[in-house]
This record gives sequence, structure tokens and C-alpha cells, in this order.
Amino acid sequence: MNDTHDLDHYRTIAATAFTDSERAAVYRAIHERRDMRHFAGGTVSDEVLLRLLRAAHHAPSVGFMQPWRFIRVRERALREGIHTLVEQERVLTAQALGEREEDFMQLKVQGVLDAAELLVVALPPGREAHVFGRRTMPEMDLASAACAIQNLWLAARAEGLGMGWVSIYDPQALAQLLEMPAGSYPLAVLCLGPVQAYYAEPMLQQEKWAARAPLQDMLFEERWGQAPQTPPPAEME
Repeated sequence: MNDTHDLDHYRTIAATAFTDSERAAVYRAIHERRDMRHFAGGTVSDEVLLRLLRAAHHAPSVGFMQPWRFIRVRERALREGIHTLVEQERVLTAQALGEREEDFMQLKVQGVLDAAELLVVALPPGREAHVFGRRTMPEMDLASAACAIQNLWLAARAEGLGMGWVSIYDPQALAQLLEMPAGSYPLAVLCLGPVQAYYAEPMLQQEKWAARAPLQDMLFEERWGQAPQTPPPAEME
């Protein structure tokens, strides 16, 4: 009886396994996803937008708290207000960077006015009521919402759209602009829409601002700082 149960289990797993092409598509979306700043206008159909939001809503969340709320910003005046907040913080960030101020000011950090769609991802009030998984790590609400954003990002790439995560703004000012309730928090401004082309590599790497670190520098074994006995092959980088 147990053998029959095990056989049925393996048959179920095999039936739900990804094909080689399906698996390759998942990895392609991961590796070709880019934090986009340059958009080509256009539109995103309601059908596609709904698919993207459903993908985001199917993200994992600690204690199944689902701490994400999506605000679709369509009014031009609101977009211009958000653009202004980003530009204000861009100047302050540049000043805080000291000797890299001039280089930073050359970077394009947003597509708020150019993207077909603008979404603000926010954490709702009342999150303290969710204790499961958060009693010692309350920041798991933020981590969970970030998973939703990543789902949306990968789905957007699969749909042939670009997405950029803007986090350069005063969150209190943005919450006030969007009339958000006390206790809520605007985690991300997402620019979404058609693009002329995806960056061949991450934009900040392309602009020589930073470079992706080798994977082997990020891996420890057993204890912090202890390198793995078998380092990852170079092709994994």
C-alpha cells in the first residue's frame, strides 16, 4: 500500500514538473530582468496589468499576511507630484554622496513621467496585528512585499515590458500626497511599460557606478566568513 502511495506521489510530481523549455524561460526572465529607467510611452492593456498584479498577489508572505497594497496612479498631476518628490530627494542623495555627487546626478533614476503605468506598492496599517513570523522579526512585512514586487518584475519581463523600482523619495511626503492612512508605508514607486530595448546589463553596471560581485564572494559554509570547500563554477557567475 505504501509502495502504491509513493508511486502515485512520484507520478504527481512528474506530471507537474517543468519542461526544459519552461524551466529555461524562468531562468531567462530572472537573468534578463532589468531595473528600467527609460520607457517608450505606449500603454499596458488592462488584461496584461491584471495578469501582472495577480502574479504579484501570488507571492509568498510570512504568516500569509499579504502585506501589499497597489495604488495605480493615472492622474497627471499626481505623477508630476511624485516626480517632484523624487527630484527633491535625488539632489539630497547626491549631496550625501560627497565626491560621487556629480556622477550620481548624471544617472537617470526614474521614469515616473515616461512610463505607461505607475504603481505605488504600500504596506497597510495594522501590520502589528500579524505576529506569526514577525514577533522577533517585524521587518518580514517589508520582505514579503518585496517578494510581490519581484514576482511582478519577472512577470513584466515575460510580458515584454520594462519595470523600474524607484525608492528615492521622502516616504512621509509621498504618503501625504496619496492620502494614505496613518500607519501605512509607501515602499516602492514602480514605473511600468513598453521600452525600446532592455539594458544589456544592469544600468548601474553599464554606467560604471557599480559591478556585480562574484557569487563566490557571497557564499559561506557552516559559519560566517568560512568559504565553501567546493567553490561554484565560473559559469554560475
